[in-house]
Amino acid sequence: MDLQPGMAVGLFGGSFNPAHDGHAHVAETAMRRLGLDRVVWLVSPQNPLKSAADSAPLAERMASARRAASIAGPSMIVSDVETRMGTQWTIDTLRALVARHPGVKFVWLMGSDNLASFHRWRGWTDIMRMMPVAVVARPGSMLESRSAPAARRFASSRVSSREARLLPDMLAPAWIYLRAPLNPRSSTALRAARKT
Repeated sequence: MDLQPGMAVGLFGGSFNPAHDGHAHVAETAMRRLGLDRVVWLVSPQNPLKSAADSAPLAERMASARRAASIAGPSMIVSDVETRMGTQWTIDTLRALVARHPGVKFVWLMGSDNLASFHRWRGWTDIMRMMPVAVVARPGSMLESRSAPAARRFASSRVSSREARLLPDMLAPAWIYLRAPLNPRSSTALRAARKT
């Protein structure tokens, strides 16, 4: 990954099983609204909260992530760095990336559907305290995510969407909820459609 000190870089993790234009929408919205230089799609070797039986091979998910990322433009990087580093948990991946890239202003990106269950992630409070977080609205999770344990626990650290471009320079904990035109595509629905 060609990441230089001073760059504002979004880290967008997921199974991408498969990746789709809804993922591209989250990445593109964050890039535009936060003024990011790059968005790195971190394709997880295996989400610890999901069944391995339902997961496509990594190579297939990497390919789908590359296709989806290409929709969002050339500043998107698709990476299997978690597999190469041997990290299983997001918190460990983020610690390693921060250590490897001093001076890079990282922001963790997620859809609001992930914020709703973020409190189930190992080290989620450490993630919130490690780097700013941007949450992009996704259909079906907007109300639930706003009252999620993570949103409540860090309510005093929420930043107004009017300050979106300042987020990469803020000290954590700092997080923002970005509303944007909604994209209804979901990996769960795509997998279900394949089975029928």
